[in-house]
Amino acid sequence: MTTTYTSYRLITADLTKSLERVSAQPDVARETEYYLSKIGSIKTLDDFFADSRLYNYAMKAHGLEDMAYAKAFMRKVLAEGIDSDDAFANKLADGRYKALVESLNFARHGEAATAFERAQKGVAEKYTRQTLEQKAGEENTGVRLALYFQRMAPTIANGYEIIADEALSSVVRTVLQLPAEFAAADVDRQAEAYEAAIDFKDFQDPQKIAEFLDRFTALWEIDNSSDGYDPLAVFGASSGYGISPDLLLTINNLKLGGR
Repeated sequence: MTTTYTSYRLITADLTKSLERVSAQPDVARETEYYLSKIGSIKTLDDFFADSRLYNYAMKAHGLEDMAYAKAFMRKVLAEGIDSDDAFANKLADGRYKALVESLNFARHGEAATAFERAQKGVAEKYTRQTLEQKAGEENTGVRLALYFQRMAPTIANGYEIIADEALSSVVRTVLQLPAEFAAADVDRQAEAYEAAIDFKDFQDPQKIAEFLDRFTALWEIDNSSDGYDPLAVFGASSGYGISPDLLLTINNLKLGGR
């Protein structure tokens, strides 16, 4: 049986080839071809939301597949953009929403929003990476967590950003060997513990991220080898990573000074 460490290393040893294999899979290639052939003709938010296939592709690309049903919520995110501190996406602790706006910034660029490379090839690359992680998770959730953490680690600036993302929290708790019950502790206490144990500047160094994930994959294999473990628990009901609405509201309040 291939271990979590070995599986993760096999994928990341040549990540470019791993991504190429995923992008060549018929279902991925078909959806990507459709997206790239249509997105440039989208000029307004109404156009974007009217094409469910395009919309769902972009949502999955940004790890927001679990929020695809909430079109009114997502319209508010995209309509307000990110240029104002008061913009809806900037008030959300979850960085996925801001990333979506950065890819498809209708608020800033209007009809030209979909003409940029980040709105076309950039979104397609994100979709391929998301699919790679999801497919890896079908075999081993620890590998999916490691791949996700590898992608997100450089964006982590403080302990609250770890708390707000259950997938990141799961990796960090495993590495620090904290019990699952620690997630129920006071939010400030959790953030202080993470910030005391981790120098987030280290996550700007790919080698240090690799060392962090070597430890994670080894410990994950020890702690989660039971057949009774629920492999989807940290990712929620669908393909996106998990965060409960109550926790999201708590973190948002903290981010906005409500503490």
